[in-house]
Amino acid sequence: MAATVLLDTNVFTAWLRPRSPLINLYGKHVYGNRLAVAQQTVAEARYGALAAGWGGKRLEQLERLIRRSRPLPVDDDTVWSYARLRAECRRLGHPLHQKEHLGDLWIAATAMRWQIPLVAHDAVFLGCPSIELHTELRRDG
Repeated sequence: MAATVLLDTNVFTAWLRPRSPLINLYGKHVYGNRLAVAQQTVAEARYGALAAGWGGKRLEQLERLIRRSRPLPVDDDTVWSYARLRAECRRLGHPLHQKEHLGDLWIAATAMRWQIPLVAHDAVFLGCPSIELHTELRRDG
């Protein structure tokens, strides 16, 4: 039975760039699994496309990718997960609690709330409490 994994924005949007090295790195975490994304990832991907001036064809490609994944809702349990995770990260001195990482915090809180692994290529998630991280980043350097 396939597992569900939550894709961080950089891994999710890699599939819009066929030459992205992240496809080879993260294919083993993506292929054969059910894909989910946080609402934060949907917003970041759409904003990036609009800011880059994408035309209709590329915007439709993005929308197809969003539809093929499962955007998870932000509910009260997600909001509580966000608050708990931010407080825990602050207590531990983990950088995810800092203002510049609040978008990533929403993504981690979504993984925490739905109890699914987070697939990410972003060092800010290394050592993050309360989430199961699947990454190809080295944890020791």
